This record gives sequence, C-alpha cells and structure tokens, in this order.
Amino acid sequence: MNPFFRFINSSVGKKIVMSLSGLFLSIFLVEHLAGNLLLLKGDNGEAFNGYAKFMGGNPIVRTMEIGLLGLILLHIVNGIRIWWENRSAREKGYGAYKIQENTTLQSRMMKLSAALVLFFLTVHMRTFWVSARILGEHDIAAIVYAQFQHGVYVLFYLVSLTIVGYHLRHGFQSAFQTLGLRTKKYQSLIEFVSVLFWFVVPAGFAFIVLFIYFTGGSPVVSVQ
Repeated sequence: MNPFFRFINSSVGKKIVMSLSGLFLSIFLVEHLAGNLLLLKGDNGEAFNGYAKFMGGNPIVRTMEIGLLGLILLHIVNGIRIWWENRSAREKGYGAYKIQENTTLQSRMMKLSAALVLFFLTVHMRTFWVSARILGEHDIAAIVYAQFQHGVYVLFYLVSLTIVGYHLRHGFQSAFQTLGLRTKKYQSLIEFVSVLFWFVVPAGFAFIVLFIYFTGGSPVVSVQ
C-alpha cells in the first residue's frame, strides 16, 4: 500500500484527517455566512439570488462544491471509523461494555451532537441546496424568506445552530490537540479564533433567521 494511504488509514492519520477536514469545513461556514448576509440587503433577495446563480453556474465553484461534499463525506466516514475502532478496542479490553464507564461525557456528547448536526445538514440541504441545484429554482431568496416564516422550522433551526456551536467548540479543542498546536504559546490565539467559529458564526446565522422571521426579510431601511 502507498505510504500516504497507509498513514491516513492509521489511527493517528485518521485523527489528523478528521481534524483538518473539520477545520476546512469551519472555514467554509464563514464564506456561507457572508453569502447569506446578502439576504438582509433589502432588495427583495436580488443580491442573494445573484450570488446563488454565480455559485451554481461557475464551473470552478461547482468543482469546489463537489470537493466540499466529498470533504463532508470524508469527515463523516472518518468519524464513524474512529468511533467504531474505539468501541471495538473497548469491547476487547472489557468483558462487559458499559458506555458510562468507558467513555467521557464530552466524548458521548460529541457523538450525539455529530449525529444531530448530520440530521440538520440533511434537512438544510434538502430544503435549500436541492431547490437550487437539483430542482433549478431561480428565486432561492423567496424560498428562504418563506421557510423562515414558519415558527416550528425557525425553532428547529435555532436549536440546531446551538448544537452546531457546541460541536464546533469541542471539535476545535480536539483538532488543535491532535495537531499538536494547543500549547501555552498559542492557547490564547486558539481560544480567540475558536470563539469566532463556534460562537460568532452560528450567532450570525441565528441573527439572519430571526431577522427574517420578524421582518419577512425586508429591513425598515434598505441598504443601498
């Protein structure tokens, strides 16, 4: 087997791939938030629809989008592999597997939050991405505005964003620990950057959702 593939299939390699893929996906969230902020422009969604059209029609962006989906799948599959290997190792080491005794609360919560984030991502993509990329809808902004007028969906979205924030917070800690960067020298910088990702970004998405819910997507004063 190629040394590279042998490494990424090793226990350490899988954890490094998990960390790097998680960090790249976190960076994507910043770009995604920047695009979604166009929904607040007060132009009936024209700027956002222009952005969505560009993202859907540019071949370079579409190629990057396929890579992003591959990265998401890689992150999910790697997470499942690490979970399964850890579980198998514990079962061999203990006559009776007792999850409460053999895993930390944070570890169990990360697994639960990962499953919930995956469910949220599936619903989110089915609602918006499929409409834009598969069904060929042109007025995606109208779909977003309409969807976030439903209180139940808004509540689901806000709860999901809270779970995403929790997953990102502990994921960042684990990622930097795995990469050997969580040292006293860089601790303050890492904490600052991680707050931007696990708190500011989800809070930005939540603000957009609440703004649309209470205003219908039309600011009192339009941005020119």
